[in-house]
Amino acid sequence: MNKQSLRNKYKVLRDHLSQENIEDLSLEIANKSLELPIWDFTYYHIFLPITEKKEINTEYLLHILQGRDKSVVVPKANFNNGELTHFLLQENTPLIVSSQNIPEPASGIELSASQMEVVFIPLLAFDEKGNRIGYGKGFYDRFLSKCNPETIFIGLSFFPAETAIDSETVDIPLHYCITPDKIYTF
Repeated sequence: MNKQSLRNKYKVLRDHLSQENIEDLSLEIANKSLELPIWDFTYYHIFLPITEKKEINTEYLLHILQGRDKSVVVPKANFNNGELTHFLLQENTPLIVSSQNIPEPASGIELSASQMEVVFIPLLAFDEKGNRIGYGKGFYDRFLSKCNPETIFIGLSFFPAETAIDSETVDIPLHYCITPDKIYTF
């Protein structure tokens, strides 16, 4: 299947999830994350979910990170240049919902991509080799290309891996992907 067909397939699969399903599966994913060897780092980048796109609720994972006194960083998308900026999430960080319905920081302490040690990545689909498909705007590929080579990339998915996805040279693969039932290692 090509990327657009897979995007359509997984959007439909997500649309069939109830809010209760999303909450239960998101909690399972957060609990599974505790099995990964990633907890000795400082800077963790996490996305805030777009509710109407039925993305994984990262609030549970956020609570784990905060409970472990990790520095949590959240993105802000600039649709004019296709870039993400990254802000330290603190108690006083003001969050807004953008015109694209993305929850993001209004302002705060900006950090560079090179400071990220672990990045949790939103996706629509992924395959058994760690290739992933997002919404097709390239925000995360541009961001991940600026991270250090040692940075760990972790996808979060409600669904299991596809056998194979056509990848392009600009696509940055995952190191892990967490689903409610399994952790995939690449």
